[in-house]
Amino acid sequence: MEALTEALLSGAPAAQWEGLVPRDQYLAAHLRAEDAERGPMDAGQERDVRTTIHVGSVPLPELAPDEVLVAVMASSINYNTVWSATFAPVPTFSFLQRLGRQGGFARRHDQPYHVIGSDAAGVVVRAGAGVRRWSAGDHVVVSCVQVDDQEPATHNDGMLGAEQRIWGYETNFGGLAHFGIVRASQLLAKPAHLTWEEAASVMLTAATSYRMLVGDKGARIKQGDIVLIWGAAGGLGAYALQMVKNAGGVAVGVVGSPRKAEALRRLGCDVVIDRTDLGLGDDHDLTPERTIELGKRLGRAIRDALGEDPHVVFDYVGRATFGLSVYVVRRGGTVVTCGSSTGYDHHFDNRYLWMNLKRIIGSHAANLQEQWECNRLFRLGRLVPVLSEVYPLDQVGDAAHLVQRNAHVGKVGVLCLAPEPGLGVTDPERRLALDPEGRNPFAALVTERGAAV
Repeated sequence: MEALTEALLSGAPAAQWEGLVPRDQYLAAHLRAEDAERGPMDAGQERDVRTTIHVGSVPLPELAPDEVLVAVMASSINYNTVWSATFAPVPTFSFLQRLGRQGGFARRHDQPYHVIGSDAAGVVVRAGAGVRRWSAGDHVVVSCVQVDDQEPATHNDGMLGAEQRIWGYETNFGGLAHFGIVRASQLLAKPAHLTWEEAASVMLTAATSYRMLVGDKGARIKQGDIVLIWGAAGGLGAYALQMVKNAGGVAVGVVGSPRKAEALRRLGCDVVIDRTDLGLGDDHDLTPERTIELGKRLGRAIRDALGEDPHVVFDYVGRATFGLSVYVVRRGGTVVTCGSSTGYDHHFDNRYLWMNLKRIIGSHAANLQEQWECNRLFRLGRLVPVLSEVYPLDQVGDAAHLVQRNAHVGKVGVLCLAPEPGLGVTDPERRLALDPEGRNPFAALVTERGAAV
């Protein structure tokens, strides 16, 4: 593998390294069906992802005609990695079994192992017979969305297709590995000024935020809109914050610690609220009375700072915050949600929704056009990566555990074939022009384990 990696990093022509691409086994972070079959833990407990994520060799499957094999230089941790490794709310092996029942090439996905990971940046090393737009040697980032292009709904909006799946979560052969097996329709050109680990830390979260806030299926924020962002120092939230600022909006970020509050200030957040200062703790089961009490407290804090209620609330936290989101958004405002990291069973007082003409928009990932538009913003330097830490592949369990404990800021990257951080920049002049000081907005922040970026 070292010879292949060296050739890919040096930009050698494909003829010099094609014979080095493995054809039988590859190294991957994966789950094992036997761990999922051991049954749930005691009520209220969650498995430690370090005990269920394994790093080892797995068989390399045959490529379908519309697929490519990507040598993954870097990947990153998303919250679906935590869901996968805790086998909650359902074991992902059920997704693989359902997909496998389609037969044909889909049958490959139903295995007693599941290679996880829904982000990747790397080099195309092999292409199926039906691939037209990509070839060996191309530097790419991978969209997390797999769609069926023979399904009519896909041609309206890829996210509306019944056969839309999230790669590395609802499919096998994901990105936390030396190689990823992806459909050609998942690929986008890697921004040339970004490192491998930076490029691998953006597509799932940034494109999800783009659809939620900017795309025509989401809230469609405009100049002057006040946007309340829960979990604003995480991957989704930090990209949402940048998009609000790009649109001429006013960003209100909610976080749970001084360190995360500092992260928001580095990104230019207009109003930073530490939820612990308002008594918004870790209670995921607020009573209706407590929700109204805390909602009034949060609303006052926003009005004290800005004189108005928010037009939009960006909520992926779920159970712990959703009732507050519905309460605090202004009359005629919009709550947009893409997830529920604290639980899917949301409770809110519907009177505050219907009587005040508020809206709730459900949003999921992004279609390929939205991903392309989002990727373009990174290429133009209008969005910047929010990478805070990078782990090697053999420590992927520790990286995922950081996210499981919500002890991270921004995104947590994972080096796969890249031997060290900082590689992959093919346009250093543009990088210097976009960021002459070489700043990472989270560069001076340290994690709980004490490692600086």
